Formats: sequence, structure tokens, C-alpha cells
Amino acid sequence: MQREGSEGLAAAATRPAIPAGITSGGVVAIGRHVSPEAAPSIAAALADGGVRAFELTLNEPEADALRAIEGLAAIGTDLGLEIGAGTVLSLDAARRATDAGATFLVMPHLDAAIVEWAAMFDIPALPGCATPTEVLAAWRAGAAAVKVFPASSVGPSFIRELRGPFPDIPLLPTGGVTLETAPAFIAAGAIGVGMGGWLLGDGDPVGVRERSVKIVAAVAGARAARSA
Repeated sequence: MQREGSEGLAAAATRPAIPAGITSGGVVAIGRHVSPEAAPSIAAALADGGVRAFELTLNEPEADALRAIEGLAAIGTDLGLEIGAGTVLSLDAARRATDAGATFLVMPHLDAAIVEWAAMFDIPALPGCATPTEVLAAWRAGAAAVKVFPASSVGPSFIRELRGPFPDIPLLPTGGVTLETAPAFIAAGAIGVGMGGWLLGDGDPVGVRERSVKIVAAVAGARAARSA
């Protein structure tokens, strides 16, 4: 019997689309403490290697992170790279990041107020979740996709099991994902992976490009195998 007022999975009044840079390349590069001076060369190396989404975290000093976002936002379109902000812990930080040019927001936690605010302005938000309850709450708040964090603690099997009750919720495992484990996460149903320390390394553009090529190829291969 249908009961009046019952909700389905898609309870959000508005839901921004997943950034094309995430769906195409399947890799979100995560830059922590990337200086405004170093950011352009790292971004170019990521793009040359096939990565299409670059998240810069709002760690202190936040002003430097915002300047790096602002600088990359000016060249992101030419590079074919979506520029987002990560470690967004408050609404004020979300406003500052989008004012600087971030086109998507990533959080290590679920704050429904931030997700709802972002959805209202058609800004894709990817809140961090580690339980089925959080995943569903994030989706109902208007998340474009859900960041499963920390992914290394739950493994690919967690993604596979979540896909059972939540087949329509896009999942992006982040935190401890490696070149070796990324294909298993994709095979389990993830839309992509988030990677930071290994991918960016010491920031040398040559190494960043080489590792970008490897992880993008690994994700593409896992996607092809999943579709076969």
C-alpha cells in the first residue's frame, strides 16, 4: 500500500550533475598544500596524463589554497581540467571556494547544509560517507555523487554491497586508493577514484604525468572489463 508522504531515494528537489571531468577520466587528483606557484605546472601534467578533475584542499593557510584555485580556474578550461575544492568544512568555506572559481566541492564528512546549499546553486557536492545511513542522507540532501571515505578501510567489497540497495547512487572511493586497488573499486561499481599523495608525489611534473597515465589507463581498463 502506498502511504502518503513516503520518500524514494531521489528526495532532493535539485541535484547537480556529476562534473564531466570526473565521469570522463574517472580520476580525481587531490592536491593538499599545493602552492599557487606550483599549481599550474602540476595541473598541466595531470591534464597531459589524462586526468580531468583536480581537487585542491582548503588546508591552512586557506588563503594560499584559494589563490591556487583562483589561478587554476583561469586556465582549467583550456587544460580540459575541472577545478574543485576539497576539505570543505563549512558553508563559509564553500562560498569562498566557489567565489575563487571552484566548480565542485568535496568534503571528508557529511554536512547536509553544505550539500543543500550547493545543490541550490547547481554546484556539484561530493560529501564523504562511511555508512549506508550517511550515503542515503547525502543523496537525499542533493549530492551529485558520494565520496566513500576512507576507502582503504572498507575496501572494494563495501562498494559492491552498497550498490545492492543503492544502485543509482554514484560512489567515488577516496582515501588510500592505490594503482593496484583502483581497478577493483571500479569493478565493484565505483564511478571513479580519488587519489592524492601517490599521484602528485613531490610535485615534479614529469612524475605526475607518468603516474597520471598509469592510473587513467588502469581505470579505463577496469571500466572496459566491467562493460564487457
